[in-house]
Amino acid sequence: MNEIEQKLEKVFTDIANTRMAGLPICNPVLRVQAVGFREWQEHWVGVLVTPWTISLVLMPGEKGPLKTLGADEKMTWEFPSGNYEFMGLNEPALGSCQVCSLISPVGDVASHEDAVTIAGQVMEALFVADNSDQRRDAQRRQEFETARMQGEPVLDKPLSRRDFLRGNFLGM
Repeated sequence: MNEIEQKLEKVFTDIANTRMAGLPICNPVLRVQAVGFREWQEHWVGVLVTPWTISLVLMPGEKGPLKTLGADEKMTWEFPSGNYEFMGLNEPALGSCQVCSLISPVGDVASHEDAVTIAGQVMEALFVADNSDQRRDAQRRQEFETARMQGEPVLDKPLSRRDFLRGNFLGM
């Protein structure tokens, strides 16, 4: 466990035992655990499991702090898997951090082990490139081929030789 994870767990365990103790939104089978934190773009990113939420957390790195966000401010971060919107977390013991709620409340999570598994899967998926463009292109190719096989017109505009050679006849 690295220093960032230890710090998060200490601060949020204290919060769980004081401010959040006994609240109905807390799942009693869950405890505080920082999962999979790693350096990313000069910051630390990982998942924090608590009895009330599972969140993606950005912590400041050694090269500088994160932007402090006000209560009504949000910031979008682009990860390989897509864009995620973060809110500010200004806990005095941590300094300025940013959080993106993934599951809240966590009442349906059956065990702490399940929560940690979810957190690990999030960290794996976070750094896998979004292939929605590839899926869209494959779908267009399939639609084009289906229309062509059925003898339907496949182009709704004239096609230049340059567009044909670039593959633009599929609208890409």
